This record gives sequence, structure tokens and C-alpha cells, in this order.
Amino acid sequence: MNIQEAKTEICNTLRAYLAKDENGYYTYPLIRQRPLLLIGPPGIGKTAIMEQAAAECGVGLVAYTITHHTRQSAIGLPEIVKRNYGGKGMMVTDYTMSEIVASVYDCMENTGRKEGILFIDEINCVSETLAPAMLALLQNKTFGSHKIPEGWILVAAGNPPEYNKSVREFDVVTLDRIKRIDVEENFEVWKEYAYRQGIHPAVISYLEIRRKNFYRIENTVDGKVFATARGWEDLSQLIQVYEMLEKTVDRDVVYQYIQHKMIAKDFANYLALYYKYKQDYAVEDLLKGEWNPSIIQKIKNAPLDEHLSIAGLLSGRLGEAFAACYRADAMVTKIYEYMLLYREHQKEWSLETVIGQITQDLEAGKKAEQLTRTEEKTMQKAEAFFETARIRVNESSGSKEAVYEEVKAQFEAEAERLEEQTEEAAGMLQHVFAFLEAAFGESQEMVAFITELNANYYSVWFIKENGSDAYYRYNKGLLFEERQQKILGQMEEVETLLNAGIKS
Repeated sequence: MNIQEAKTEICNTLRAYLAKDENGYYTYPLIRQRPLLLIGPPGIGKTAIMEQAAAECGVGLVAYTITHHTRQSAIGLPEIVKRNYGGKGMMVTDYTMSEIVASVYDCMENTGRKEGILFIDEINCVSETLAPAMLALLQNKTFGSHKIPEGWILVAAGNPPEYNKSVREFDVVTLDRIKRIDVEENFEVWKEYAYRQGIHPAVISYLEIRRKNFYRIENTVDGKVFATARGWEDLSQLIQVYEMLEKTVDRDVVYQYIQHKMIAKDFANYLALYYKYKQDYAVEDLLKGEWNPSIIQKIKNAPLDEHLSIAGLLSGRLGEAFAACYRADAMVTKIYEYMLLYREHQKEWSLETVIGQITQDLEAGKKAEQLTRTEEKTMQKAEAFFETARIRVNESSGSKEAVYEEVKAQFEAEAERLEEQTEEAAGMLQHVFAFLEAAFGESQEMVAFITELNANYYSVWFIKENGSDAYYRYNKGLLFEERQQKILGQMEEVETLLNAGIKS
């Protein structure tokens, strides 16, 4: 199954294990609660999925890469204790609490969550001295002398042997006590994640055309070469920072993240073309509805991969605008929530009180690990709004009602800016449709463009909230499945030719 399906299975298992009867007792017998074992290639997002699963289920998460640990940190240090056996005192060896088990209790203490996931990554790549402890963990949910607390589900992950020479095979006894989930890479699933995470549009559009390069691990005479989802995500972050610094990402820089020389060279060439197309076709002008007939003729005469690159470039730029609208909308909505609270208590509250309330809510959410990164940033922006309002408003010069009205006016101005931003983004979408209609009409390029809009969470959100006549018309009229297969077939032909040229 793909990583998204694996997440669903993890969530379903978690909810089953943690279900309680009318008396508050777990209905699923603890002895039958098998640990989950994810087996899949490195770098496909197993850790990210665990974070999402924990957030969706509202439970705690403690994650460890076990290969970073020694036997002592994993199972605890030996200590001599006195015990009575048959009325006779004896000195025996016991173990202090494992760092990992202690982290579970720390999470419970810090977040207030009594249930959660203990995630152990690379469990089948441990050293020989640690291997017996990992088997005991999977079989008995025990580290050393200490069990994982009730209400905590063990999820482990490992790599198939073809990806790691140090992989240890589990015996039948262990395998018969776990719930195994085999995970495979899947570009379409990753693409949805990539849009949500703001992966650079050039990375997404390149991989849309060169899907075979999304995830590749090969053994060559020069050693192992690879490209992974993790590598593409990290490279995307670097590209975005380099753009801000006005620095160039060349082949050597790409290879630092995509350690497959052919793919690194190919992407570096594509990225250079991406920037060239952005300038040659004056993309920012296109988004404003400004272009001349020569541009239309230029793109009509260009090859298919250039058409698709332009469509990807435009959809990526729109996605950035829609994501900005999403964040602005979330901020205004959050400010509105506190404006309602402020209005309710305006007779006794100052702006300092409002800010204090936001700070308190933010810290409580962070401590309980209930906030996503986006939610945390939204809260911080709401806090900044009221802090700015406090600076602008002289609370000592007027009544509390008058101060509230001043802050309300500032909020209304913020809401108006959101409206203007939304109208600008809607105009950009309209202009892009007009350009693509003039250049391609109801073509496979339009199919590719609509497909990318449908894959982008922020695009779908924006169109749902604000509508788009052109989108609804084309989305309904184009035969996606059949025509997309045709496009992918042509992409394969283009890729084969390009790869032949790259290797030579």
C-alpha cells in the first residue's frame, strides 16, 4: 500500500486499540494489541505520516531512530537491587528506566495526553548487541525491565533488505506477534503532500514530467545512487532559500541532495529552463492578463515538454497565491475569534489582556502538541495583530468602548486587505485560463493544468470558496482519465529521448 493508505490503517488500528467500554476499560485485549511494523524504502515519509496520524487521532507521539542509540540508552543501565525469594534476601541485576520509556512518561506529563504512539524507526537495522532488546520490544512491548505504558501503541518501521545491507530478518516467532504493513512509494500521494507543504513548483512540475525520477535507488559500479522523496523535499527548501539570496542552484548543489548524477543533471537543466521560461514568457505579466500575440505563437511552436512546463509553472504560481490567501483567511478568522472574545469582555479587558489570552492559548496548544505548524503561525500572527493594535491605540485616552471600536476598525481594514488579496488571486486564475485557452484551447495541456489544480489542496480550497466559471466548465467537459493517460504516454516518450541524450 502507499504511505497515505498506511496512515489510514495506523489510525484505524489506533482507534480500535484505544476503544473503551461504558466503564472506561479498553475493549481490545492488551495481549492482542500487536505492534505495527511498517516496512518500506527509506525517505518515503514514514515519520511525517506518524506525526499526521497522531495529530488526527489526538494522541501523543514519541519518535526515535533506534540506530542512534546504544544498548544502555535503549534498555537502561544495570543496577544491583535486593529482593526476597523464599524469605531469603538476594542481590540481583535490574535495569534503570530506558530513556525511550522515560520519554513516553515525559510526553504524558508535559502534554497531559495519556495515550499515544511510540514510533521506533529503523528497527531492523540495529547492532547485534541491541537486536535482542528490539525483539523483546516487539514481542512484549518491554524495554529492559519496563513496559510501555497502557494506552500507548508501538509502531516500528524498517527498510527492506535490498535497501540496507545491515538489515536483520525477523524470526517467525516475532513476525507472528506483529501487524506488518508493507509500504511503497507513490508519486500521486506525495504530490498532494508536496502542495500542502509548499514544495517548490519546479520540483513538482519536473517530477510530473519525469515520474520515474521521483524515487530511484540503484546499485552501480560506483556504488549506490539514489533519489528519494526526502531528498526532493530538502532540495526544495534549499531552492527557495537560494532564490531569496539570489544564488544559483547548479548541478553540483542538486547532487548534494539527489545523489543520482543523471537525475541531478537532468533536474539542474530543467531548473535552468524553468527560470528561463518564467522570464521568456513573462509569467508575472501573464498572471495580470498582459501578453501579446507573439507569446501565443511562441508557445504554440514549442515542444510538448515546454508546454507542460509552462502549465506547471503557471499552476505552481497560482498555488502560491492561493496558499497565501488560505493563510491570510486563517489569520483573519483567528483574529475574529478573539475580537468576539474581546467584545464580550470589553468592559473589563485591556488589549494586554487579549494578548495574554492568545499567548496562554498558544502555549497550552504547543504543550499539548495540538497545533500544526500552520495553526501555530496563525496564532502568532493573531497575537502580532493585537500587539500592533496596542501600540497604535492610546488606551488611556478614551473609554474601553472607544478603544474597542478603534481595534475593530483595524480588524475591518485587515479583512478588507484579505478581500483585495482574494480578488487579485481570482483575477490571476481568470487570466491564466484566458491565456491557456488562447494558446491551447481544450487540449491535453489544459487537462494537465486542470489536473494540477485538482491535486493542489490550496487550489481546490480557493475555487470552492470563491468559484471559477472557467474551472467548472473545463473540469466538467474534459475527459481526464483517458486524456491524462495519453499525456503520460507522451511524457514517457519524451523522457526516454531525454535520458538517452543525458547518458551520452
